[in-house]
Amino acid sequence: MPNQTKNSKTSISVKLHLATSGFIVITVGLLYGLAPSKFMPLVFNFNVEALELKNMLRAIMGLYLGFGIYWLVGVVNPSQWRTATLSNVIFMGGLAFGRLISTLVDGISTQFTIGLFLEILLMVWGLKNLKK
Repeated sequence: MPNQTKNSKTSISVKLHLATSGFIVITVGLLYGLAPSKFMPLVFNFNVEALELKNMLRAIMGLYLGFGIYWLVGVVNPSQWRTATLSNVIFMGGLAFGRLISTLVDGISTQFTIGLFLEILLMVWGLKNLKK
Protein backbone atom coordinates (compact mmCIF):
# COMPACT_ATOMS: atom_id res chain seq x y z
CA MET A 1 0.00 0.00 0.00
CA PRO A 2 2.75 2.59 0.72
CA ASN A 3 4.05 2.19 -2.85
CA GLN A 4 0.60 2.99 -4.23
CA THR A 5 0.45 6.20 -2.19
CA LYS A 6 3.93 7.21 -3.29
CA ASN A 7 3.13 6.41 -6.94
CA SER A 8 -0.12 8.38 -6.87
CA LYS A 9 1.73 11.44 -5.57
CA THR A 10 4.21 11.26 -8.43
CA SER A 11 1.69 10.46 -11.15
CA ILE A 12 1.41 12.61 -14.26
CA SER A 13 -2.04 13.88 -13.24
CA VAL A 14 -0.78 15.10 -9.88
CA LYS A 15 2.27 16.84 -11.33
CA LEU A 16 0.31 18.22 -14.27
CA HIS A 17 -2.25 19.80 -11.95
CA LEU A 18 0.35 21.79 -9.99
CA ALA A 19 2.47 22.56 -13.07
CA THR A 20 -0.55 23.87 -15.01
CA SER A 21 -1.73 25.96 -12.06
CA GLY A 22 1.75 27.30 -11.44
CA PHE A 23 2.33 28.28 -15.06
CA ILE A 24 -1.07 29.99 -15.40
CA VAL A 25 -0.86 31.89 -12.11
CA ILE A 26 2.73 33.04 -12.68
CA THR A 27 1.83 34.24 -16.18
CA VAL A 28 -1.29 36.10 -14.98
CA GLY A 29 0.64 37.62 -12.07
CA LEU A 30 3.32 38.95 -14.42
CA LEU A 31 0.67 40.36 -16.77
CA TYR A 32 -1.10 42.13 -13.90
CA GLY A 33 1.99 43.53 -12.25
CA LEU A 34 4.86 44.17 -14.64
CA ALA A 35 3.21 46.98 -16.58
CA PRO A 36 -0.29 47.57 -15.20
CA SER A 37 -0.56 51.00 -16.86
CA LYS A 38 -0.15 49.33 -20.26
CA PHE A 39 -1.84 45.96 -19.74
CA MET A 40 -5.04 46.94 -17.93
CA PRO A 41 -6.28 49.50 -20.50
CA LEU A 42 -5.66 47.03 -23.33
CA VAL A 43 -7.37 44.04 -21.75
CA PHE A 44 -9.83 45.45 -19.23
CA ASN A 45 -10.51 48.90 -20.65
CA PHE A 46 -9.55 50.90 -17.56
CA ASN A 47 -6.59 53.15 -16.83
CA VAL A 48 -4.20 52.54 -13.98
CA GLU A 49 -2.95 55.93 -12.89
CA ALA A 50 -3.24 55.98 -9.10
CA LEU A 51 -0.12 54.92 -7.22
CA GLU A 52 -2.25 52.87 -4.83
CA LEU A 53 -3.82 50.86 -7.67
CA LYS A 54 -0.39 50.17 -9.19
CA ASN A 55 0.81 49.08 -5.75
CA MET A 56 -2.20 46.80 -5.29
CA LEU A 57 -1.73 45.17 -8.71
CA ARG A 58 1.97 44.60 -8.04
CA ALA A 59 1.16 43.11 -4.64
CA ILE A 60 -1.25 40.74 -6.39
CA MET A 61 1.58 39.90 -8.79
CA GLY A 62 3.79 39.03 -5.82
CA LEU A 63 1.09 36.86 -4.29
CA TYR A 64 0.53 35.05 -7.59
CA LEU A 65 4.28 34.57 -8.14
CA GLY A 66 4.74 33.23 -4.62
CA PHE A 67 1.96 30.68 -4.88
CA GLY A 68 2.86 29.72 -8.45
CA ILE A 69 6.47 29.09 -7.51
CA TYR A 70 5.41 27.04 -4.48
CA TRP A 71 3.19 24.87 -6.67
CA LEU A 72 6.14 24.25 -8.99
CA VAL A 73 8.19 23.28 -5.93
CA GLY A 74 5.43 20.76 -5.17
CA VAL A 75 5.94 19.27 -8.64
CA VAL A 76 9.64 18.59 -8.11
CA ASN A 77 9.67 17.97 -4.34
CA PRO A 78 7.27 15.17 -3.29
CA SER A 79 7.53 16.16 0.39
CA GLN A 80 5.86 19.49 -0.52
CA TRP A 81 3.21 18.01 -2.83
CA ARG A 82 0.33 17.71 -0.36
CA THR A 83 0.69 21.21 1.12
CA ALA A 84 1.20 22.73 -2.32
CA THR A 85 -1.93 20.99 -3.60
CA LEU A 86 -3.96 22.03 -0.56
CA SER A 87 -2.86 25.66 -0.98
CA ASN A 88 -3.80 25.42 -4.66
CA VAL A 89 -7.29 24.14 -3.84
CA ILE A 90 -7.81 26.97 -1.33
CA PHE A 91 -6.42 29.59 -3.75
CA MET A 92 -8.51 28.44 -6.72
CA GLY A 93 -11.58 27.94 -4.55
CA GLY A 94 -11.19 31.43 -3.12
CA LEU A 95 -10.92 32.97 -6.57
CA ALA A 96 -13.93 30.99 -7.80
CA PHE A 97 -15.96 31.95 -4.72
CA GLY A 98 -15.20 35.64 -5.26
CA ARG A 99 -16.14 35.42 -8.93
CA LEU A 100 -19.39 33.62 -8.08
CA ILE A 101 -20.28 36.38 -5.61
CA SER A 102 -19.46 38.99 -8.26
CA THR A 103 -21.57 37.15 -10.82
CA LEU A 104 -24.55 37.13 -8.45
CA VAL A 105 -24.13 40.74 -7.31
CA ASP A 106 -22.65 42.46 -10.39
CA GLY A 107 -23.71 40.28 -13.32
CA ILE A 108 -21.90 37.96 -15.72
CA SER A 109 -18.43 39.00 -16.82
CA THR A 110 -17.69 37.68 -20.29
CA GLN A 111 -13.95 38.18 -19.71
CA PHE A 112 -13.82 36.28 -16.42
CA THR A 113 -16.32 33.47 -17.06
CA ILE A 114 -13.57 31.33 -18.58
CA GLY A 115 -11.40 32.10 -15.54
CA LEU A 116 -14.23 31.03 -13.23
CA PHE A 117 -14.58 27.67 -14.98
CA LEU A 118 -10.80 27.11 -14.98
CA GLU A 119 -10.58 27.95 -11.27
CA ILE A 120 -13.38 25.51 -10.47
CA LEU A 121 -11.74 22.87 -12.67
CA LEU A 122 -8.35 23.30 -10.99
CA MET A 123 -9.93 23.26 -7.53
CA VAL A 124 -11.84 20.03 -8.26
CA TRP A 125 -8.78 18.46 -9.91
CA GLY A 126 -6.74 19.28 -6.81
CA LEU A 127 -9.41 17.82 -4.50
CA LYS A 128 -9.44 14.61 -6.55
CA ASN A 129 -5.66 14.39 -6.33
CA LEU A 130 -5.76 14.90 -2.57
CA LYS A 131 -8.20 11.98 -2.22
CA LYS A 132 -5.88 9.58 -4.08
